[in-house]
Amino acid sequence: MVSAAASAVMTEGKAVADSRPILVGLLGRGIQQSRTPAMHEAEGRANGIAYIYRLLDADRMGVMPPRLSEVVDFAEYFGFDGFNVTFPYKQEIIPLLDELSDAAQAIGSVNTVVLRGGRRVGHNTDMWGFKESFRLGMTLAPRNRVLMLGAGGAGSAVGHALLESGIGRLMIGDIDTARATALADRLSSRFGADKVEAVTDIVEASQAADGIVNASPVGMDKLPGMPIDSALLRRGCWVADIIYFPLETQLLAEARRRGCRTLSGEGMAIFQAVRAFELFTGTAPDADRMKAVFSAFGGAPPE
Repeated sequence: MVSAAASAVMTEGKAVADSRPILVGLLGRGIQQSRTPAMHEAEGRANGIAYIYRLLDADRMGVMPPRLSEVVDFAEYFGFDGFNVTFPYKQEIIPLLDELSDAAQAIGSVNTVVLRGGRRVGHNTDMWGFKESFRLGMTLAPRNRVLMLGAGGAGSAVGHALLESGIGRLMIGDIDTARATALADRLSSRFGADKVEAVTDIVEASQAADGIVNASPVGMDKLPGMPIDSALLRRGCWVADIIYFPLETQLLAEARRRGCRTLSGEGMAIFQAVRAFELFTGTAPDADRMKAVFSAFGGAPPE
């Protein structure tokens, strides 16, 4: 299926190459092992689009990396059509943008920026990405009470997705209690006060939870470890992680060892990329094809 914006570059039902390359990237820190460029570039080729995807890794920009505003200026100056945004910039990027989509505005987090007509427009495809992954990977999973760890930009998107997926009550825990409370208040205003609470007693919350979701960066290659004591993982409680590198986080490995049903960050990584690709190109991609490219990396850590 191809969106209306892409129909202008169709000839006899087959996509033809765009008149110029599409140049996009991923902005973040420690992202050299990302699978996102391969997914995007392969899908561009499949649709006849000259598509270039580059990493804008602040960890590779010298001892004193440029300010975020300077990197965004750089992307505009060198003709980028847009870029994805990952840890730790999903909220920091917002003041630098001209406009936010309805989803990005509601969530308060941006993971995709489209540069077009001299304007910077922020979108959030993380929410839909996690929602689709959860729908497909956690069918019939109990969802009366869910504990979410992490209340940052990713946590905001995942919190919205969980509540839209029918979670009865979402408990939010974060090392920054003020941030957890702020996110709980924001979600309560949209979904109802009876649906959300900020929690400080993670032990008590985990015992009451049907499922636990890690929406924090703890477990990434550059932030190894677990966001919760392994002793709190019990059989019958499902566990999801949004981290994609490594795909097999310590949390998921330990949860499986203890008999928990698990959901990795693979689905969210793929589905957020599906929506981002369409925003960049105007062409609706093939999600199964992008998943095949993601999976082709075998044991290599993904983004």
